Amino acid sequence: MTVEKHLKVSGTSTVSWKDAIIQTVNEASKTIDYLTNVKVLEQTAKIDGKKIAEYYVVLDLSFVIDRDRD
Repeated sequence: MTVEKHLKVSGTSTVSWKDAIIQTVNEASKTIDYLTNVKVLEQTAKIDGKKIAEYYVVLDLSFVIDRDRD
């Protein structure tokens, strides 16, 4: 039987929403094993003048629970 857990995480980028998603998943994968899925829950941005200065994302990450792990 496979059991997955969901974790809500947020991240930012000064480049794009896509970059914010990629960077957030990369950072999360450094400390969370067995990542399986990502769902974008929210995308927002900070505007400075007439330009987007920072992109924000909120993600739902899924990972498999390893029952044999010590």
